[in-house]
Amino acid sequence: MTMRRATNELFEGEEVREVLSGTFYARGERPRLRSLPGGVDAPQKPSHYKVICISMYTDDLSRLDGMVEQLKERGFTKANRSALIRMALDQVDLSKAKRGM
Repeated sequence: MTMRRATNELFEGEEVREVLSGTFYARGERPRLRSLPGGVDAPQKPSHYKVICISMYTDDLSRLDGMVEQLKERGFTKANRSALIRMALDQVDLSKAKRGM
C-alpha cells in the first residue's frame, strides 16, 4: 500500500469533519465555510489581513532580522518581521521620500 493511499484511508474527509465538529469545534462557534472544488468545505479566509510576498535585498533582510533579534533580547518576545515592518509604516514620513527610491 502506498503512503498516499494509506493517508487517504486514514483521514477520510467525512470522518475527520465528524470528529472535529464533535470535539475540536464543540465548545466554540463553528467556523464559516466556503466550498472548494470537489465539494470540500474550507474555513473562510480572514478579512483583516492578507498574506503577501515581497522581495528584499539580502542585506536589508539581514538587517531586519537583526533588529527583530535585538527586540527579542530586550524582552519583546512576540517581535517578528511583520510587526517590525508595521511599526516602521507607522513612523514613515512621506515628505522625506526621495525620487528614485
